[in-house]
Amino acid sequence: METVQYTTSEQKGWHILSLTGSLDRITAEEIGKQGESLLAGSEKLSVDLAGLEYISSAGLRILLRLAKKAKADGKAYSICGATGFVKEVLEDANMDVLVDMFDSIDSLS
Repeated sequence: METVQYTTSEQKGWHILSLTGSLDRITAEEIGKQGESLLAGSEKLSVDLAGLEYISSAGLRILLRLAKKAKADGKAYSICGATGFVKEVLEDANMDVLVDMFDSIDSLS
């Protein structure tokens, strides 16, 4: 069974939730809880997908739910580091229109 690992850090005033592995229906809820917890304690949250190899529709829903929560709370939210299949899925879902997306954590301002 595929899993997702996550780490948290801070950079340039952003709280970073870095994911590796697979974000799918099995792992999405836990990541959603982590993201909401980080968002509650910060003004800026970025989800770093550089290590993510797979994302399902459940994973997309979690990223979108975090974006909606951040917007409702007047906080900054972004996604960074998506590549390959994960980036294609995000773009196909128009996530790049709905959310600020950066090539890497270093691109955050």
